[in-house]
Parts: sequence; structure tokens; C-alpha cells
Amino acid sequence: MTVARSLVLFLLAALAEIGGAWLVWQGVREQRGLLWAGAGFVVLGLYGLVATFQPDANFGRILAAYGGVFVAGSLVWGMVVDGFRPDRWDVTGAIVCVLGVLIIMYAPRG
Repeated sequence: MTVARSLVLFLLAALAEIGGAWLVWQGVREQRGLLWAGAGFVVLGLYGLVATFQPDANFGRILAAYGGVFVAGSLVWGMVVDGFRPDRWDVTGAIVCVLGVLIIMYAPRG
């Protein structure tokens, strides 16, 4: 159950960070206004909160592993929300990152 909880928390963190950054991007870069950017700041703050619920107590490990989730999640977000089509190198890189997440977080330690 701990691994499942951890994976769900990584997904929630990715939604918050990527979604928050996208909202800021929309507010500033796409000139949708301060409400969009402000909403993005709030959602980005939620990302920081979600990360604290990870079962592992090592901040560095959590953030290092989350980096791989962020990479893959950003590509998925781009596909779903912005119509981005990753090439084979994007997909290969994302797979490598996700493998890194699995190794960093869930490798047996003794």
C-alpha cells in the first residue's frame, strides 16, 4: 500500500506543479491576466504541500525521484492540453526518467 500511496502522491504533485506552471504561463505569456497567474501560484503552493505527504522522509530522494515524474508528466500534459506530439526521443527520455523514479524510490535498501 505504501508504494501505491507514493505513486498517487507523485501524480497529484505532478498535476499541481505542471498545472500551476501552465496557469502562470497562460496568465503571463498568453496574456490571460493576473487571475490565471495568481491561480497558478496557489496551485504551485499545493504542489509543495503534496510532496510532504510522501511516506519516505528523505527530502532529497523525494525531489530527485519526482523530477522524473515531472518530465514524463509534462509531456503527457502537453499532449492532452496543448496538442503537443512528442517524438521518439521525447518518449525515450521520459521512459528513462520513469525508470529512474522506480529505482530511486522503490529499490530494496538494506
